[in-house]
Amino acid sequence: MALLEFTDKGIYCPQGDFYIDAWRPVPKVVITHAHSDHARAGSGSYLCHRLTKPLLQLRLGAEGSYETMEWGEPVFINGIRVSLHPAGHIIGSSQVRIEYQGEVWVVSGDYKTEDDGLSGAFEAVKCNVFITESTFGLPIYSWLPQPELFTTIRDWVSRNEAEGKTSVLIAYSLGKAQRLLSCLEPVTEKIFVHGAIWNVHQTLTDAGITLPAVERVLPDMPKDIFRGRVVIAPPSAEASPWMRRFNPYAIGICSGWMQVRGNIRRRNADAGFALSDHADWKGLIDAVTATGAEKVFVTHGFQATMARYLNEKGIWAAEIKTEYGEDEEGGGAAIEEEVAVAEKEAKRGASFDEKVPHSENEPQPGEHAQ
Repeated sequence: MALLEFTDKGIYCPQGDFYIDAWRPVPKVVITHAHSDHARAGSGSYLCHRLTKPLLQLRLGAEGSYETMEWGEPVFINGIRVSLHPAGHIIGSSQVRIEYQGEVWVVSGDYKTEDDGLSGAFEAVKCNVFITESTFGLPIYSWLPQPELFTTIRDWVSRNEAEGKTSVLIAYSLGKAQRLLSCLEPVTEKIFVHGAIWNVHQTLTDAGITLPAVERVLPDMPKDIFRGRVVIAPPSAEASPWMRRFNPYAIGICSGWMQVRGNIRRRNADAGFALSDHADWKGLIDAVTATGAEKVFVTHGFQATMARYLNEKGIWAAEIKTEYGEDEEGGGAAIEEEVAVAEKEAKRGASFDEKVPHSENEPQPGEHAQ
């Protein structure tokens, strides 16, 4: 009997009678993290990491039934040994390890392998079967180390300040917005944030997470207060009337999709920074290899490419369709379009062992995309 089954409600453990990141209401669900595609309302009870609970309460309602765990501290559910382990994706994000009669399966949820200093360092968990995401599962996705990328962002902000412009950074309200704070604090006296980011910030600081101070953008603030400063806003605010108050401003989009040539220009942005809370191609392959899994199920992203690569390397792998991947405000049609661009780039000659470099004519981070 398989420890986990893929059903129309989510990933199900028959022996334990619970789901993991169910996308339909179920009696009991174990949650990897608080992004909206993995944590949905309507289930009877939720089991999650201690730092995920306040985020679930913010998004799903304070009155739900929530149980918490620490990383590495197991509980038993109908004879199934369940434990959570750091995924490195966002604050509180966890992999779910389940064990029964000597067999171990791990559901990774979303993860990144570089330690961002905030989300907990990814832990490779030995298992028989590993369920992995593949959001950026193409060789063209190769992230700069965080310190190097942060230097690029700071330089861009400093140039904008010298020109009297407001720097508006577009980043998901849960995850990248918090990572950016430590990046920006050394180069600006004040960091302004959109209300959606403010709500997450307050929830996290109330839960005991130490973050640099921010100020919420309010309707009655004078325009001059933003000049030369930094504003962090979610993708939903991009190209909205809310942005007009920051004129003159420059927009920098923080997304792994900015790795693909043309996306900065297509989004009509001034700069793009490939800052992602997901593992890049090498990170995905290294993570899978480190688990020692004999079988790998590949979920949302570039499933076909990654499964084929693993099979060619002698690791049994199969694609699984799920309802994950529509990450927060930036999901849906926008991401589908960028995935199509990435697939086109891959077909232009990138092999598994090389990435497509930027064209000399493409705008680089910090340059204006005409």
